[in-house]
This record gives sequence, C-alpha cells and structure tokens, in this order.
Amino acid sequence: MKLSLRQLQIFCAIAQQGSTTSAAIAVSLSQSATSAALNELENALGTRLFDRVGKRLVLNDNGLALLPQARRMLENAQQIETRFLPGHAELKTRLRVGCSTTIGNYVLPLILGELRQSAPHLRVDVDMANSMAIARKVADFEIDMGLIEGPCHLPELNAEPWLVDELLIVASQRHPLALRQQVSLDDLRTAEWLLREPGSGTREEVEQLLLRHLHNLAETHQIGSSEAIKHTLAQGIGISCLSRWVVRDLLVSQELIELPHALPMLTRRFFLIRHRDKFISPGLGRFWESCGQFANQPFLDLCRK
Repeated sequence: MKLSLRQLQIFCAIAQQGSTTSAAIAVSLSQSATSAALNELENALGTRLFDRVGKRLVLNDNGLALLPQARRMLENAQQIETRFLPGHAELKTRLRVGCSTTIGNYVLPLILGELRQSAPHLRVDVDMANSMAIARKVADFEIDMGLIEGPCHLPELNAEPWLVDELLIVASQRHPLALRQQVSLDDLRTAEWLLREPGSGTREEVEQLLLRHLHNLAETHQIGSSEAIKHTLAQGIGISCLSRWVVRDLLVSQELIELPHALPMLTRRFFLIRHRDKFISPGLGRFWESCGQFANQPFLDLCRK
C-alpha cells in the first residue's frame, strides 16, 4: 500500500492550518518532514492536492474530494486504537460535538452537567456555529455529531428528531404593540422584525412558520445572534420570534413580553445528526443516549435548573 495514515494525518493538518509550517507544529514534525510527507502523498496519488495562494496552501478539487475520506480513515483508526485499550478507555475519550447557538447557549450545558454525573471521564469539545455550518462539519467528519435547529438537507447524514422547541413572538413592554390586547396579522406584517442571519436554524424555521400565515414581512433587520436580538428588543426596538429557551430570563424579569396574537402555537424540532458511516463508539453512544434522556424531561423541570 502506497498510502500511510501518517501521510493522511499530515494532509488533514495542512488543510486545516493552511501551511506546512503551521501543520508541522500541529503534528509535531519539522517543516521539511511535513513538506516531504505531502510530496510523498501527492506522488503516490499522482496529483496535486493544494493550490498555492500567496503564502497559503488551499485545497484544490482533488484535495477537497480527499479530505472527508482521509478524516474518515483517521477516525476509524482512532476508534480501533481506543477499542482495544485496557480498562474500557473508550469511555474516557474526547468527543467533538457541534451545535447551533441556541442549543449551545441554553440546552447543551444542562446535558453536559447531567453527563458529568453518569460518565465523569467522558470529555466533550463543543463547536458552535449556525445549523448549516454544523451539518457541513458532520458531513466532512470534522466533528462526531451535531445538535441543530431545524431539519438537515444533506443526504449523507442521519437526522433524528429530538426536542420540541416553542417559538414566541416577543417585544419590550415599551413597544407600541405591547399595548394591544390582540396583535393582528397586519400588525405583524408591517412590524419591524429582528431576525437571525441566513443559514441559522432559527431564521429558517421562523421564516417558514411566519410566512405560512403572514406571506411577507415588510421590514426586517439581520442580527447575528439570538442574545443580541433579545437585548436589542429589551431597548424597545422591533419584535422577534425566538425560542422560549432564549427569552425565558427576560420574560421572568418582564423586560420582554409575549405578544398576544391569532397565530397557532409556533413550534419546531431540534435534531441530532451524525454521518451515516460514523462508527458509534461507546462514548458517542453514551452522549447520544443522554440527549435522548434529556428530551424526556418536562420543560418546567428543566427551567428550574
């Protein structure tokens, strides 16, 4: 066999770091040895894997095609090593979990707290981004699994419905619509809306739910995080549709109120996602199981934590 796992490890490091110098530090080799390993890999495959753009190495089409396969092989090799270590060391492994920002800020910390009690040696590294970016990282084997808001459209992933999340239309008590006993559909259409960025699971779900009834929103502003949106709302600026997880603290303090409207209850699903070819290690299985157990707890019990 012409290829080695070490070559693939170095290739992945260069792809991530963008240079042989930085990759050499990541894999504990000299820069010359790192460059030599890349040359050997490219010679074995009979093709270039990177284009040089200034001082950076950027994956070309061949490199982009190889990257997820290389990560998969390295993942499988790591799982083999872990499985045969003594003392059930698979439960002492470090997982890479990706999640969208709402889940990462408000839900995942509760899961990690419970997991620490049942699997104290399991370590979880958390990567937070919008749902689209997390799904792409799971598809490319950059992370072990994802917890996202809304459905996933990548065919290489398995998506399991998870939590039911309630979305509330909220505003400051100082907002003019807060004085209404009933907010009409026309009031909602013509209001100033604060929404997440495209690619956010919240943005996708909110648009689908609202436009089904309102058909269009006259004025929208994009803000890059739900935290920023809710604190902007508290200043009396605009209205928004946000997860109850996000706004429950400001509802309790009465800095925000839920607007009374004629729309049906707005809900969405959170999803657990993993690659169809992903090996389910005992550690990953334990984390997945903990997420399922968490979903069976009443929401009011979770709110009191």
